[in-house]
Amino acid sequence: MASNPSHVTVAENAQGRYQQSVEAGAHHLIADESLSTGGADAGPAPFEYLLAALGACTSMTLRMYAELKQLPLTHVAVFLTHEKVDAEGGRKIDRINRQITLEGDLTQAQRQRMLEIANRCPVHRAITGNLEVDSSLAEVAGASAHD
Repeated sequence: MASNPSHVTVAENAQGRYQQSVEAGAHHLIADESLSTGGADAGPAPFEYLLAALGACTSMTLRMYAELKQLPLTHVAVFLTHEKVDAEGGRKIDRINRQITLEGDLTQAQRQRMLEIANRCPVHRAITGNLEVDSSLAEVAGASAHD
């Protein structure tokens, strides 16, 4: 059964070479590329948003779990990096490194269980599982249909 789809709208905003306006519900954000890739660095780059999504989901999931199990978790922080690394056959793959800091009087068993729970957060499961992206072109009023 499909859940209610969330939606985000992203469009060029004419404020920079690659700058984008991002609307997520009532939230208005900016995305841009770094100076080294030709952008103006006016906002996070796309992979930084992906890291932010994974980090936020991880932290929120761990907070919810700690509340449910009444664990003495006092603070969660997630540090993430993204890099391209060499893989078999001379190809490159994307690797995300995620370091989770758990503060509070937690036992080693509780800490280990929370790492397992972190790997079950919805964003982690989506990007490491069977994620499908269906793309289509929207009809534009006044656009001509040339072959």
